[in-house]
Amino acid sequence: MEIYSVENPGWYILYTRHQHEKAVAGALSRMGIETFLPLYAAVHHWKDRIKNISLPLFPCYVFVRGVFVGQEIEIVSTPGVYGFVRCAGQAAVIPEAEIHAVRVAERSLSIAPHPFLKRGDWVRIRSGPLAGVQGILHRKKNQYRLILSVELLRKSVAVEVDAHAIEPISRHGGARLRHADQASFQ
Repeated sequence: MEIYSVENPGWYILYTRHQHEKAVAGALSRMGIETFLPLYAAVHHWKDRIKNISLPLFPCYVFVRGVFVGQEIEIVSTPGVYGFVRCAGQAAVIPEAEIHAVRVAERSLSIAPHPFLKRGDWVRIRSGPLAGVQGILHRKKNQYRLILSVELLRKSVAVEVDAHAIEPISRHGGARLRHADQASFQ
């Protein structure tokens, strides 16, 4: 977990009622609180119509940024908010790198929720709109997806990537893997 200061406020997660994420984000924004609600496009089929809709990448969660000294009661009393996601009794701070990766990927056209992955091939995107973003590579047939995870929520999203823009890295150091390991990506 990160430590925050007044100069560098942290990102926190609010747990919300089902299908109240947009209303919560809107209400908090009107209160002057910085929010982040990543969305993805989905097509829903009903008996009488088909409609394109925007759904939250992380259902029942809204990210908020700030130092909320004295505002906690006001935030959790917002309609639709259950409370802050906590770790050891404290509101848990999300690493800035995880928020940044989801923000960058959200701008992509083909992002979608994905089952949470802990192990796999760690890669960095070398070029394009996702340049510098790191995540887990998921391969299915001839399609490559970069899996981005918010570890505290144990949730992930997937974004399609070009196989030529991928470089393997180690999980913690960010250094390139051995040449033999790189051959599996080609």
